[in-house]
Amino acid sequence: MRGVDRAIPLLHLLRLLLNKMVLNKKHILVVDAVLILGSLLTVALFVGYAQPLAIAPLNNYLTSNASVLFQFKGADHIFIDDNLEFSSPDTIFVENDALVTLKPGVYYWKVVGAFESEVRQLTVQSQIDLRLRGLGNETYDVVNSGNDPLSVDIYEQGVLSGNVILDVDESSEQRGDKFIGRSDGE
Repeated sequence: MRGVDRAIPLLHLLRLLLNKMVLNKKHILVVDAVLILGSLLTVALFVGYAQPLAIAPLNNYLTSNASVLFQFKGADHIFIDDNLEFSSPDTIFVENDALVTLKPGVYYWKVVGAFESEVRQLTVQSQIDLRLRGLGNETYDVVNSGNDPLSVDIYEQGVLSGNVILDVDESSEQRGDKFIGRSDGE
């Protein structure tokens, strides 16, 4: 009987150890679950912060100013294209905001870092602005102050006497009494 008496406390001890292991397994499973959820949240936050943020210009922005300020966070270059597929984009490598001069037209843009931002659209409208500075004796400095190249017809006493093509911010000294500018349409 002595062997049986000894076996009962050993079985009892073995049962206690197994119960403790089951409790430890449950404890380990809870710890594992907390670690996995914590890791997933950390990755989700990292991906959220890695997503570049396009700040300006706003989507569907309309301007007649050829110089457009691009503001963003979390990106190192800007893609600007005249088509939504970005088949031939201008790529501008920058670390901070960038002032970009664009010709009149419709553009699509996005910023790219670890990931891409959403695509936005902007429109630069043509602005025709012809200015004259009198130099005396019906001679003028003809200045293209708009954002589009101009073709300027020059008249003297009502008769067309010449034509000059002026690029943006370009000027030309001309003699005449009437000047008519229009988009060069290149």
